Amino acid sequence: MTSGALRTTSAGLPGSADPLVTAYDLAVLDLDGVVYVGPDAVPGAADALARARTAGMALAFVTNNASRPPQAVVDHLVRLGVEAHLDDVVTSAQVAARMLADRLPAGSPVLVVGGEGLRITLVENGLRPVGTMDDAPVAVVQGFSPDMTWRLLAEGSRAVRAGLPWIASNLDMTFPTPHGPAPGNGALVGAVAAAAGRRPDDVAGKPAPGSFHEAARRNSSTRPLVVGDRLDTDLEGAVNAGMDGLVVLTGVSTASDLLLCSRAVRPTHLGRDLDALHVAHPAVDPQDVDGRTTATSGGAAVAADGDVLSVVRPGDDALDLLRAGCVAAWTVVDAGRTPDVTGVLAALAALEPDAAWAR
Repeated sequence: MTSGALRTTSAGLPGSADPLVTAYDLAVLDLDGVVYVGPDAVPGAADALARARTAGMALAFVTNNASRPPQAVVDHLVRLGVEAHLDDVVTSAQVAARMLADRLPAGSPVLVVGGEGLRITLVENGLRPVGTMDDAPVAVVQGFSPDMTWRLLAEGSRAVRAGLPWIASNLDMTFPTPHGPAPGNGALVGAVAAAAGRRPDDVAGKPAPGSFHEAARRNSSTRPLVVGDRLDTDLEGAVNAGMDGLVVLTGVSTASDLLLCSRAVRPTHLGRDLDALHVAHPAVDPQDVDGRTTATSGGAAVAADGDVLSVVRPGDDALDLLRAGCVAAWTVVDAGRTPDVTGVLAALAALEPDAAWAR
């Protein structure tokens, strides 16, 4: 399996002369913050994905939310007008269950610190989900559930203290809701870890590469593109999986996150939303202009004066300004320093004062 071979090893953005729907054969899509937020679709997402399928791009929906079985994810997507099938969905619960099935004898009891999504996929993989230590589990699996109780966390802590192998579906510290971030599975795992005195033995979901590789395997993809809104899970996972990544600005990560990010979480492409799949993306590289490292995208140009970023030209497109700002900032980050990005953020806010991401 190979990616689109566009990922850059420099501080630049490699761009794509072709629309991403033709440059890649598969979009590996995060859900929360990309396709929907809570129960509601991101505006325009269903139409953008339908056009991507029509253009010949396969779609896979990869989620770290282990609380729902794949059919529930499919049903949610269909209600929002997004075509989806069971094989299109890869959950962290599925990856965790497969990891356990590869390590344990068939029929082994596994303590589930989580919800229905984990229990169903354990059964599908030949294992027996249990809810207490009285059932003599041989391993522990923990995933997000909005119905998590103190008693279940306490039972998980008891099992982990006893030394049972412990797999977490994911370590996302927050979970997106229409009212803002709420505690995610990482926070709940932290509660068990604090009580038990150790961390999980393994993590199934993003940013580990397993979910991305599973999506590519199912679709026989040779040119997958990861699409996400979070640098610390989606884009770090893309880097770990050796795949190119598109970050969209409809979810968690903001302009300041992008400007200050390290190579470990750095995207290949930037877009406002899923319409970014249908356009070419400019290549942006740092250049030496009058003794300053300067990056230009469209009508926007940003220079690095030492560690301070200066907006040479804001242009009229906030996304071009963000691209130029990122490339200029990354030259400072890659030198081991922290850039002062206040001028870029002020210019972005002036161009798009109502955009939540422009901060």
